[in-house]
Amino acid sequence: MLPAIKSLTAGLIVFSLPGAFIPTCSSTHLPRFSELASVFKENGVDDIVCMSVNDAFVMDAWKQDQEAENITVIPVGNAEFTEAMGMLVDKIEPGFGKRSWRYSMLVRDGVIVKQFIEAETESDPIEVSDADTMIDYINPYAAKTDAASIITRPGCPHCARAKAIMNERGIACEEIHIGKQTTLCSVRAIAGRETVLQLFISGRHAGGAEKLQQYFAEKSSEAA
Repeated sequence: MLPAIKSLTAGLIVFSLPGAFIPTCSSTHLPRFSELASVFKENGVDDIVCMSVNDAFVMDAWKQDQEAENITVIPVGNAEFTEAMGMLVDKIEPGFGKRSWRYSMLVRDGVIVKQFIEAETESDPIEVSDADTMIDYINPYAAKTDAASIITRPGCPHCARAKAIMNERGIACEEIHIGKQTTLCSVRAIAGRETVLQLFISGRHAGGAEKLQQYFAEKSSEAA
C-alpha cells in the first residue's frame, strides 16, 4: 500500500520547445503533456502552457493538427520572453534560426517553483522537460492514465459505445480510422482479426465493445 501523500499546490505548468511541427515536439513533447492533462488537473494544475518561437498562425495550426485542446499554446514570435529566460539558442545547422531550448517549469503565484532544463548537447534531448518528469515531481504517486488506441470506422455504433466507456473512465483514446490510408490489412496485422472496432490498452488487446467491461473487471481483480 503506497503511503498517502499530499500533492504540491500547483498552479501552472509552462513548457517550451524548439518549434511547432518539429518531429520530437509533435510525437513526444506536446502529446504527452496533452495525454496527462487530466492527471495534472487532479493534482492541482490549472493550466498547461506550451511556448515556442513561432508565429500565432503556425502555433494555432499545430494545435489543431495535434488535437491538443487541453493545452494553451503561446507564440513567442519575437523571442523576447525566451531570451529573457536565458533559453534562446541558435539552431543554425538545421536551418531553424533562433529558437527556444527545451525546458519546463512549475509556476505558482507568479513564482517559478521548479524548473527542468535539458542538458546542453549538440542533439535535441528530451530527458527532463517531459510531462512524466513534471508529474512525478508534483506527485510521485500520481495515478497516470493508461495508453489506449482504438481502431474505428465512421458510423460504427460499437465504436461509439466503446469510446463512451473509455471517456467515463477518464482514459483518452487515440483513434486509428479505417479508410483511405488504413485498411483492414492493418487490423489483421495488429489484432489478428477482421472486424472493427479493436481496442488496445497499455499493450493489452481489450477486444471490442462487448469485451471491454470484462477487460476492466479482470484488471480490477489483478489490482486487488
